[in-house]
Formats: sequence, C-alpha cells, structure tokens
Amino acid sequence: MLKILKKIKFKEQDDRMSNVGAVEKVIENFEKDQNKNLKYLLSKRYSWMNKFIKDSDLGLEVGAGAGLSKKFILNKNLKISDFSEHQHLDFKNIDAQKTHFNENSFDYIIASNMVHHIPYPIKFFNETHRILKKGGRLIIQEAYCSLVLQMVIILMRHEGFDFTVNPWSKKEPVTEENNVWMGNAAVPNLIFDDVKFFEKNIGNLYKIEHEKIYECFVFLNSGGVHSTTFYVPLNTLFLKILDKCDNFLTKLFPKVFATGRQIVLKKV
Repeated sequence: MLKILKKIKFKEQDDRMSNVGAVEKVIENFEKDQNKNLKYLLSKRYSWMNKFIKDSDLGLEVGAGAGLSKKFILNKNLKISDFSEHQHLDFKNIDAQKTHFNENSFDYIIASNMVHHIPYPIKFFNETHRILKKGGRLIIQEAYCSLVLQMVIILMRHEGFDFTVNPWSKKEPVTEENNVWMGNAAVPNLIFDDVKFFEKNIGNLYKIEHEKIYECFVFLNSGGVHSTTFYVPLNTLFLKILDKCDNFLTKLFPKVFATGRQIVLKKV
C-alpha cells in the first residue's frame, strides 16, 4: 500500500468535519431530499449488495447508524442494529463484537463503513461467523486507504489511520475502545490486502466471494454521511459522469484514487 505516513491520529476537537455522529440530523436531511449527491453515493454503496441477498433471507446490519440501508436493500427481512439507543433501530445497544444473538440466526450480515471503527476486528469476524447460518454472507462496504483518502483524512483531521497495528490481535485495540466514532481507516487494508495473511488468520471462518476496489470523487463530493462537509450539488447527469471518471481512475490507479472497497465473505 502507498503511504504518506504510517500513522496519524487526531483529537475530536481537531476534526474539521461537522455534525459528527448526528444520526437524527442525517435521517431528517435524507427524508427532506436535501442532498442528491449523498443519495447517489448511498445507492452505489448499497445497491450492489442485493445480488448477494435472496428475497427469503433474514438479514442484520451491524453499526447501522442512521439505518439508510433500508432505503436501498430490496430484502424486507433486514433488521438494523447499532451500539446506541436511537429509536429507528430494530435492535439497540448491540456490540458487533458480542451481539448475544443465537447461533445460526441470519442468512446475511451487512457492515457498512463500520469495521474500521471496531477495536478488535478478529472478535467481530468470530462473532458474525457464529450468528450466520452455514453458507451465510458477511457483506462489507469499507474504506480503501489510498493516497487520496490519506490526504483527505490529513486535511480534514478526521479519525486518522494507523498502518502499524495488528488487526488480528485480541489484546491490542486498533482504535479507541470507548469512542465508537473514532476509527482507523487503514484497518480494512491491513485485513484484506494480503489474501494469504487473511486466509491464515480467518480462512477457517470465511472465504472471499467478491471484492471490488472503487469510489473516489462521488464520495468526496457527497457532503459526507454521518459527518458532513462542503460539497458542490450536482444533477443526475453530472453525477453519472463523475461516476464514470471514478471507474476509470480507480481501475487504473486504485492505490492512488480509490476510497472504497466492496467485500463479500461467505461462511465456511
């Protein structure tokens, strides 16, 4: 992976993003249709998941935040959860590292931009494996810590990244344990970039069924999801043009431009 720095971390008061973690405001703005850029981004982030989900499947989203997945996932048996008590959630105060759901409960689990917030990813993989049915899928949308994303993180002083941590450790957290809004954007790269290392650590739990590196300026000009910043409003035509530019740049130069990653893991 190309790195500007191996490690950088910011304090909450240094964050140049606004409305960090303002879940109710996110839901309100989405319902008011105030940001078409964001709706286009979220459609890109969730709609691809539908081809891995059957109509009869029972699903769970962990770390759902505002729960906007329900706007794009066609399956009607999706339940949303988070480590909070917001009223829109189907399940409240759910720690994705220890959910307390019964074994073999779900056909699929969605984790959208939340793995890099988890202190101990190995606990998360063990727990999702436990509550998934045989052959069930863990469907992940995550950050891809390219040069562009690293520059944006440094510029916005948001969350940070640390390529020196061990994502497979059960003793040393990869991000802050007591602050769910802090994150380490390097974690998905540390987990998924080295396939042999992935298979060595959790190949007995999961096999990679799908992977795609994508997303750049559609994300950077979205205004943000749970943290907001400046964006230029665009109509659908220009969003599609921007999307085509993203596809071209991220296909040829993923380590420079890509900011997102799709991963589907199938339970062994």
